[in-house]
Amino acid sequence: MFKLTRNFSVTSLIGLVAVSAALSFLYRYFAFNALVENEARANAALTQAFHNSVWPGYLGFVADASRLDRNEIAGRPEISRLRGDVLRQMGGLNVVKVKIYNLDGLTVFSTDATQIGEDKSDNAGFRHAKAGETASDITFRHQFDAFEQVIVDRNLVFSYIPVRTGAGAPVEAVFEVYSDVTDLVDKLEKTQWQIVASVLGVLALLYAFLFLIVRRADRIINAETEVERRANEERLRHQAYHDSLTGLPNRTSLIERVGEAIKRGRRNGETFAVLFLDLDSFKDINDSLGHSVGDLMLQAVAERLQPALREQDTVARLGGDEFVVTLLLLKRTEHAAVVAEKLLVAVSGTPYSIEGRELSITASIGISVFPDDGKDVNELIKNADAALYHAKKMGRNNFQFYAQDIGARAFAILSMEHSLRRALERGEFLLHFQPQMDLGSGTTVGAEALIRWEHPEMGMVSPAEFIPIAEERGLIVAIGDWVLNEACRQNREWQQAGLAAIPVGVNLSALQFRDKNLIDKIAAALHKTGLSAAFLEIELTESAVMQDSESAIATMRAMKEMGLHLSIDDFGTGYSSLNYLKRFPLDKLKIDRSFVRGLPHDADDAAIANAVLGMARALRLKVIAEGVESGQQAEFLRQHGCDEIQGYYFGRPMPAEQFARFLQEQHALLH
Repeated sequence: MFKLTRNFSVTSLIGLVAVSAALSFLYRYFAFNALVENEARANAALTQAFHNSVWPGYLGFVADASRLDRNEIAGRPEISRLRGDVLRQMGGLNVVKVKIYNLDGLTVFSTDATQIGEDKSDNAGFRHAKAGETASDITFRHQFDAFEQVIVDRNLVFSYIPVRTGAGAPVEAVFEVYSDVTDLVDKLEKTQWQIVASVLGVLALLYAFLFLIVRRADRIINAETEVERRANEERLRHQAYHDSLTGLPNRTSLIERVGEAIKRGRRNGETFAVLFLDLDSFKDINDSLGHSVGDLMLQAVAERLQPALREQDTVARLGGDEFVVTLLLLKRTEHAAVVAEKLLVAVSGTPYSIEGRELSITASIGISVFPDDGKDVNELIKNADAALYHAKKMGRNNFQFYAQDIGARAFAILSMEHSLRRALERGEFLLHFQPQMDLGSGTTVGAEALIRWEHPEMGMVSPAEFIPIAEERGLIVAIGDWVLNEACRQNREWQQAGLAAIPVGVNLSALQFRDKNLIDKIAAALHKTGLSAAFLEIELTESAVMQDSESAIATMRAMKEMGLHLSIDDFGTGYSSLNYLKRFPLDKLKIDRSFVRGLPHDADDAAIANAVLGMARALRLKVIAEGVESGQQAEFLRQHGCDEIQGYYFGRPMPAEQFARFLQEQHALLH
């Protein structure tokens, strides 16, 4: 968390130190520069006064001094006179030392006699003065020889001053004058610290004022930050434990709550139930109306479930159309059945109004009870799921309690589902083809592609066993796509081998028929295999085309425009309406085997077969009868105007290689 007060204090302290140091430095810099400049002017004035009064009498001596040695210079009478004149000139002033240099840099005179005769030609101050510029600076000396005494710990300003008659006149000599400014420096330093202390005091007051404001702001910010942090934590926790679509608890939350219920149940001997609820045929809504409508439906269902429960009960969404309800503190197991019935009514009692559509849906529920049906979370949910499968098999829109045999069946179903998901990847599916005979000529005029599953452990699995599971778990579309492509490929291969060119029928499930990409998939299969659309027959069920008749008509017309043949499979078991038959662009009806089985002796089957044949003639549709197993059945159908037959009487479903030999043998017999 950001600490505004702490950061302000640290920053302010650094600022105070920086401001104080800068102020002290600037004051000292400007004050000492002014002091040096002032002393330089005073020393220059002193030098000029000396020049005006006594200098002319010494000019010649100073100029010629370079020809003398050091001892001769010190013994000249001019030195003693100079000393007297200089001392008189400096009387009452703060000047503590004077030196005179000729233009060669020779020290001709000094108030410190030991320095007479020294060479200062390399001194920077001397060179500046010889060039006509005054050079000054300040220095501190622990010990300094001033006239006849030694002074200690003094601040001195020294100035190199050119001696000349006027501003434009040539330089005649150089004076070096030392001024004692110790008292002035002490005053400046005292003033410096007084100013710094005053500024620090003002800044400290300002800091104290701002500190109070910042601390108040810090508390407000931290309080708001804490509120925001807690809100973010709560939001993240909600996201982690709730479903984003419905707002209900998710799988993670469910597992936690059921786990807590198990602990409480073990500790207090309490019983509770887990209800696994699944919407019936929800995938149809997603496939036909789109996932956006499906999502709205799930939200509407979630809104109906919660009011049907007690406050201590919870409903969670596992994903898809699966919900799990936890019923706590059950006094009797039968109470779970009462709640399950309420939930079924809540879900399906009244239609849903979604995006201008009125939709209805039902649900199935599986129930497991703690501790009889499971000792841990996974076992309870798994067994409730098994009971749900049983409810689906019992006709849907009902609830079932878990029983041991249900679990075994559910496990078998789950195992088969798992195997089905891998079957396509492993190439375990294959097609068998059953020939279709023209009753007039006795020749093969078509074939129906029938899927088979050769499981590596279970052997050949009947379609009656795995097709319902594939439809229930949404695998039928992928399987159906494989059948479509494989049937087209095989038929084209037969034609390229010189076999009779006949159409092959492919069954479409209801989910496939509602697939928005169906037409593109068929076109892609024909293009990929090179098969003409005239040799592909699409077999549809009555229930598939009647669910959304207007959409079905549009899809069927698109198929006809491609050149495909269309037939209604298992005719007579569904709607069997003359009104829809005349609207659909069909080529053929297939009489279901259940109406052929009793021919020619069963009067009801004979009447139904005659009715279908008459209806087909009126609509100019061909008719093929399925399940023909005897010559008597075939003869009856031929006499009553049936066009084609399919069944064991003419040929069983057979693998592709065997079917090819069947066609070859028939061709040889006819020619």
